[in-house]
Amino acid sequence: MKDWTFIVILSIVAMATPLAPILIGRLIGPRKGNELKNATYECGVETRGDTWVQFKVQYYIFALVFLVFDVEVVFLYPWAVAYNRLPLFGVLAGVVFVITLAEALIYTIRKDALRWI
Repeated sequence: MKDWTFIVILSIVAMATPLAPILIGRLIGPRKGNELKNATYECGVETRGDTWVQFKVQYYIFALVFLVFDVEVVFLYPWAVAYNRLPLFGVLAGVVFVITLAEALIYTIRKDALRWI
């Protein structure tokens, strides 16, 4: 029964931790709103025209490809440092990882995702 008591207490604390600041903010926060406070603030300049501008999807793809290959360095650096001490399985896992990334790079090059427009 002691284990369940700990789980119940931990669950209550886990639920109260994010709810407490929200409730405190609602209780003691200001309630008066006006047009100026509810207006969209963008660098102090009033917006002109439509504020919903669509960006090309290619920008997001370029950013995601950069992120993938940037995170690759984080995973490959420790592997390269410990390369001499790795068992055969570790070496094969690293080689499979590099081959997978090479395939992803070839795919993105063929789809022209790295061409900046």
